[in-house]
Amino acid sequence: MKFDAAEVSKLLQNRRSIFPKQYSGERVSDEIIAEMLENANWAPTYKKTEPWRFQVFCDEGLKTLGDLQVAAVEKAEGKKVDKDKIKKLRNKPLECSHVIAIGMKRNKSIRKVEEICAVAAAVQNMHLTATAHGVGCYWSTGGVTFLEEAKPFFDLGKKDLLLGFLYIGMPAKDKWPTSKRKPIDKKVDWIRE
Repeated sequence: MKFDAAEVSKLLQNRRSIFPKQYSGERVSDEIIAEMLENANWAPTYKKTEPWRFQVFCDEGLKTLGDLQVAAVEKAEGKKVDKDKIKKLRNKPLECSHVIAIGMKRNKSIRKVEEICAVAAAVQNMHLTATAHGVGCYWSTGGVTFLEEAKPFFDLGKKDLLLGFLYIGMPAKDKWPTSKRKPIDKKVDWIRE
């Protein structure tokens, strides 16, 4: 099997985080989301545990996600939660076409870091697929990501992890963002003997 290596490199080097404030409001097709999820399922996974679990929120489900987040924060912090925080938790999903909750079902026979890496690879596969379609994404670990009280809302047990949310939308501008990286030779040592 042969692929166009130049196109693969171009795709990898042009993947960008594109934030909800940069979305146009145009809806991404469910077919693209399904392709992103299918490609996530092909991420490398130690002992084939496939620990990734996803919940896709779209349409009225975006409001449901906002409400779930508010309920989890209120459960964790009590009713005296900052009003601006509540507003942000409710409204941020509404800026998106889709939001995918990223969960990790823990296999106790595998080191936790192995499972986290597998889920991260799955998310990268989704992000690269979105990039190939000109769709913007942003992986956030904000909001309720690290609240134990949030796990039941996302069908995750005590040993499982909520690893954040992939916010998805069509970029508002025709111009794809650019970026830079420091030279790779500053980050690599070649050991030849």
